Amino acid sequence: MDIFAFVFLSSCSLVFLSGFSDAADSITQSQSFNEGMTLVSKDGSFELGFFSPSSSKNGYLGIWYKNIPVQTVVWVANRLNPINDSSGVLMVNNSGSLVLLNHNSTIAWMKIGWNSRNGLEWRLSAWKSPDDPSPGDLTYGIENHNYPESVMKKGSEKYFRTGPWNGHGHSGVPKLKANPVFKYNFVSNKDEVYYIFHMSPICQCLEGFKPKSQEMWNPDESSKGCVRTAQLSCQDKIGFDKFVGLKLLDTMHSWVNGSMKLEECRVKCLNNCSCMAYANSNISEGGSGCAIWYEDLIDIRQISTNGQDANGQDVYMRIPASDHEKMENNVMMEGNVIIDQNAEGKREDVELPLFNLATIATATNNFSSNNKLDEGGFGPVYKATLIDGQEIAVKRLSRSSGQGMSEFKNEVVLIAKLQHRNLVRLLGCCIEGEENMLLYEYVPNGSLDSFIFDQSRAKALGWSMRFNIICGISRGLLYLHEDSRLRIIHRDLKASNVLLDSNMSPKISDFGMARIFGGDQTEGNTNKVVGTYGYMAPEYAIDGKFSVKSDVFSFGILLLEILSGKKNRASFHLDHNLNLVGHAWKLWKEGKPLELIDTCLEDTCIQSEIVCCLHISFLCLQQQPEDRPNMSYVVMMLQSESSLPEPKEPGFIAGKKSSLSSKNESSSTNEMTITNLEAR
Repeated sequence: MDIFAFVFLSSCSLVFLSGFSDAADSITQSQSFNEGMTLVSKDGSFELGFFSPSSSKNGYLGIWYKNIPVQTVVWVANRLNPINDSSGVLMVNNSGSLVLLNHNSTIAWMKIGWNSRNGLEWRLSAWKSPDDPSPGDLTYGIENHNYPESVMKKGSEKYFRTGPWNGHGHSGVPKLKANPVFKYNFVSNKDEVYYIFHMSPICQCLEGFKPKSQEMWNPDESSKGCVRTAQLSCQDKIGFDKFVGLKLLDTMHSWVNGSMKLEECRVKCLNNCSCMAYANSNISEGGSGCAIWYEDLIDIRQISTNGQDANGQDVYMRIPASDHEKMENNVMMEGNVIIDQNAEGKREDVELPLFNLATIATATNNFSSNNKLDEGGFGPVYKATLIDGQEIAVKRLSRSSGQGMSEFKNEVVLIAKLQHRNLVRLLGCCIEGEENMLLYEYVPNGSLDSFIFDQSRAKALGWSMRFNIICGISRGLLYLHEDSRLRIIHRDLKASNVLLDSNMSPKISDFGMARIFGGDQTEGNTNKVVGTYGYMAPEYAIDGKFSVKSDVFSFGILLLEILSGKKNRASFHLDHNLNLVGHAWKLWKEGKPLELIDTCLEDTCIQSEIVCCLHISFLCLQQQPEDRPNMSYVVMMLQSESSLPEPKEPGFIAGKKSSLSSKNESSSTNEMTITNLEAR
């Protein structure tokens, strides 16, 4: 809210009122404003009129607080030219300027300002005394000696200076932070230099609510509270809007169960028409318990806007479903919630914050190339810094990418339902116009391929670290296949889709191609084969059949690449046409498995663990899906020293061929041309 909100109009055609009244906040060119008249700001906070301070007989034009019993003046127009009688007149003259005239119609005050073109300058100055608003010794203003800075003076002596503005703040004072009461800004250009701040309401209504009394809704008077913009009815379809970083509501009309899960809490609230909101009663260790509120929601306060404040937490408030529905291809937006239809056509809530495009553009410095982390087939990934300093990664879907809206929505709906330390965490999304973006946790060390396939960076990954990465990837896949409430096939597991956090712990990413299996379903079939050459299982690349065992095959390829530091698609010998799988199998059969291992691991490797991992990789790479282990068995083998089953010859052991035109020509290569394959 602005401090002063009065309207002075110079055009005769723009007439706001025919005469002054207590509620008037405007004056036009056809009107004059005399002593005894006042203008009141639209919200009733401030009043403009003539006054005489305390025992003084001088008259001034000023603005004071309207609702404070003791007159408190906040601005005076004619401080240096007081009016000695009651003849002062405020008006808009023929040139459109707002002027204050004394008894002989000379200008007592016109307007204040400072700009570079005409040299006009204004300063803040203290009153000379409580009875005399003329400028005293203490002044505050901007000195513009080529490098503007704010200066406070006592008389002619500099009392304090802020230091020049450096683009972020004044160099000589602690950085001012935005707060609920004051907003500030510094502007310097060829025409003017100024520093401003203005008041902002301490309280405001949350989205979906409005002030109960607009007239009373001032920074100092919001006690009437807020009401819903759309009233709830037990007959209406309803949903829940997620508000982050809130102080929990007053508990007078609440119910708590410490053992109930959040989904059970939601169902209980959904089935009770009097329930207005719900939340976890305990937010430690991922959240537990259920708190439900009935009737009015009292004392709602937003402590943080991004959920990062340790004291604030998420609260889900009841709203009419019609408030936010935006249906598109079975996916619609509901405030901070994306609602998806499952395979049976039933609605499933997927809770995910929605960010606007302007916020993301600012956070990425307008998608600067300096912020770009990676460029994939789907489009670029940018590093972004939110206004609170939180670093995130923004995946921006390219319009020309092979990944379309269906893959984008698939990734949004799927990852939002997953929580595991070895899966990248989705923080939100942006769907605005033609822009579709996913916001992830920022993983500072980038992708696994940038280490293992780079000779200089590979040295940073000793054997112990690589083994931990292998185990982490296996646990992440196990969660997808068996431990999450969904059974998920990733279908595009590869080194570039494994990210490394600050502790070099792996996080599986990029779920645009993933598929969800329900119930007892164990495999699927598709005419649209998607994925990456070199990682696909034979049955998937050739026949379009996929299952959890397809991911196991991809894991086997990835395991070989981590051990060797080589890509599977490379050829390894001039005398034979073998890819990495074939080359590794040849060395295994010749009893020389350690010759495969990355040379930079020579000083750190534990031979027994390396041979075990190589053995497991061959079991994962079996030609027939039924011969491959599931991920729970893989995890067990990685942690056990017991003997392992003997592997058969793996599938896809051949490298590139000079001519290969049909998928029926050979089943021993992973470089064939498949018409309906969408390689990434």
